[in-house]
Amino acid sequence: MAHIGSKGWYIMRLKEMGIKKHPVGLKKLELYKTWVVRNLYLEKLTTKISDP
Repeated sequence: MAHIGSKGWYIMRLKEMGIKKHPVGLKKLELYKTWVVRNLYLEKLTTKISDP
């Protein structure tokens, strides 16, 4: 179990959403820095909430 807010936690949540690679870079999420993974998570979370 990863700590909330850590890189591993964000990656775990994104994989639960079905995202395994970065949509632009097309590399595994594990290769990106924490802030990139966090921004991707927040972007997907806001689009998921705004779409009914």
